[in-house]
Amino acid sequence: MPRLGSAQRWAAAAGRWGHRLLVLLLLLVPGPGGASEITFELPDNAKQCFYEDITQGTKCTLEFQVITGGHYDVDCRLEDPDGNVLYKEMKKQYDSFTFTASKNGTYKFCFSNEFSTFTHKTVYFDFQVGEDPPLFPSENRVSALTQMESACVSIHEALKSVIDYQTHFRLREAQGRSRAEDLNTRVAYCLCSFVASSGNLILHWIIMGTDQERKLKKRNTASKPPDF
Repeated sequence: MPRLGSAQRWAAAAGRWGHRLLVLLLLLVPGPGGASEITFELPDNAKQCFYEDITQGTKCTLEFQVITGGHYDVDCRLEDPDGNVLYKEMKKQYDSFTFTASKNGTYKFCFSNEFSTFTHKTVYFDFQVGEDPPLFPSENRVSALTQMESACVSIHEALKSVIDYQTHFRLREAQGRSRAEDLNTRVAYCLCSFVASSGNLILHWIIMGTDQERKLKKRNTASKPPDF
């Protein structure tokens, strides 16, 4: 089973380089600290579990969405280190759950498609553990941030919001495209079935017409008086 690692966000101001270097560092940072985002395939009649080591008192959020497959639903279950169920939902398309770890240990959350016998799913989830680390060590001190530090923190928060909006937009776009492709496939199948049925009906009419014409000719030939 996969074990999620915690990516660390970091940025530092480097005196003489000023704003440009700092903004560049912020743009190059991959993602928020303690967050794991994964999109994976969940086969039919299958179950996939993930594990995360969490410290007591840490606030965590699990968010998931089914992107493709069937009715776009999945079962989800979250357990603490002792196996106690913290969250359990059946056949959900999308949901978000926030909790605070009550003890140290390995927490487990699973996605199940065991209720489906032939349809596999594509599932996205975002598991956030704790808060982002401060951009600057000075954020933890009593004194106020400098003007440049405050501006960088504002940019940092704005970029996080942009990333979050983009992620949800892409998920909705992917789900909409999947629904459209599925509808297009069904329409194509129905059209082919209609054409095949129409062709069979027309062929049946032609055969019946030919048979009736043959019978009519045979009857006319039998009723015609012989020539002397």
